[in-house]
Amino acid sequence: MSPWECAIEGCGNQFESVESAAVHQATDHTHHECQVCGTVMPDGYFAIKHAFEEHTRAEYVRAYGANAADVRRREKVLDDIESEVDLNEVLARIEQAGHAV
Repeated sequence: MSPWECAIEGCGNQFESVESAAVHQATDHTHHECQVCGTVMPDGYFAIKHAFEEHTRAEYVRAYGANAADVRRREKVLDDIESEVDLNEVLARIEQAGHAV
């Protein structure tokens, strides 16, 4: 498998596992405030997961000025990550690092 890359703007760090990439996003980047509900969470994977599990696609489009291509791109990111991630490992490593999700 090719390395996983952190796609948060300006980062580009690469990781051998999806778990390491998700932990990096949650512990090394500033948190993101949801533009729909105001919830604060780690940026990257967790922010995308929140947006699409807690809100409708229409809410996301309106709040972020997104379009259908933006939605499809983020849905693909979720699918790619969730097909491989061990979320329990990610959460344990984030907690061990002294952070919260």
